Amino acid sequence: MNLPLGLALFLGGLLTTEGLLKPNVSRISYGDLSQVQGLKAKRVAHELAKRNMEFGFKLLKKLASSSSRQNIFFSPMSISIAFSMLSLGAQDSTLDEIKQGFNFRDMPERDLHQGFYYLIHKLNQEKRDIKLEIGNILFLDQKLKPQRDFLRETKNVYEAEIVPTNFQELEYTQQQINNHISQKTQGLIKNLIRSIDPGTVMLLANYIFFQARWQHNFDPKETKEDNFFVDKGKSVKVPMMFHGGMYDVGYDDKLSCTLLEIPYHGNITATFILPDKGKMKNLEEGLQVDIFGRWKRLMSKRVVNVFLPRLHISGTYDLKTTLSQLGISKIFEEHGDLTRISPYRSLKVSEAVHKAELKMDEKGTQGAAGSGAQTLPMETPQNVRINRPFMMMVYEKFTPSMIFLGKITNPAGK
Repeated sequence: MNLPLGLALFLGGLLTTEGLLKPNVSRISYGDLSQVQGLKAKRVAHELAKRNMEFGFKLLKKLASSSSRQNIFFSPMSISIAFSMLSLGAQDSTLDEIKQGFNFRDMPERDLHQGFYYLIHKLNQEKRDIKLEIGNILFLDQKLKPQRDFLRETKNVYEAEIVPTNFQELEYTQQQINNHISQKTQGLIKNLIRSIDPGTVMLLANYIFFQARWQHNFDPKETKEDNFFVDKGKSVKVPMMFHGGMYDVGYDDKLSCTLLEIPYHGNITATFILPDKGKMKNLEEGLQVDIFGRWKRLMSKRVVNVFLPRLHISGTYDLKTTLSQLGISKIFEEHGDLTRISPYRSLKVSEAVHKAELKMDEKGTQGAAGSGAQTLPMETPQNVRINRPFMMMVYEKFTPSMIFLGKITNPAGK
């Protein structure tokens, strides 16, 4: 009997509002499905987006329960895409656990993968003021000899790049993979991989790279140092940005929180959720998949004075531990079934690491002109001062897909 060989998953997400780069990637258009297939894929993609949001809330609660005072920032979309792609190689109870844990249950496999195919193509975009790129890379050792169906489907459905790799030279391979991922994320995700387990024969990397300008920039001259109240007895000094303009804003009486949407250029929006003092736990427990639709109904356009901390934080998570607590364990164990990757090897996932980074400031494209002044109605502005722990979501409006989700307890922290 073969000893289990290792598969590793490394997932990186990065969000920034600064320094757009020139387009250098040509994307396949979503034109190779028939109109009927496309309509069905769109419906499935909308359902997947909803389930991905539910998974994101579930993972946030789990991470928050083990580190209530730590910043949390991750990409539910990145994690879901990686495990959906890996599910192409799983079967029986191992596949069932993935589908249950990621809310893919009751979805035919063909619909699941067709839905992600649609989402990847719809979300990937590159324009003057916005860049969103989702990518998958398979680093494969020649000794693995994977099934042709697995390679074909990961390439055709998930556009996975296949990179031949020699996992016998771990130090060199680690550097090679980190350099490759750094290049794909324009140098903004570095050293994603700290170590590779001996015996690894395949490493799957997923990354989401997002850069955009605010639709209405913050003026750096208006940024002032101010207090951010981490908890009752502690505050930290942070650079607090300011902008007055028309924003969608509202209040949720049930969860005691203020809602604010700040749009980027294009079809991406950031939603900030500011719970009343002492109500963060109440907000966490109230996060349900239908909450987003309710929040949209509670918001309306108002003249708002926005005070928002400038920040740069990152989060690295051992998903092997966290997902096992959510009932996804067989894929990490020797008796898991990944024979649709290779029937000749006993495989398990040895590592599953996710890293996401958030950079939020006043700036947009370097050297770009400002967005111009807004014409505002004559009404008293509502002040929204985000100066205590808050949550935020970055989502694409039309699918609608949650790309990033975070809980910021200390903008001065890492």
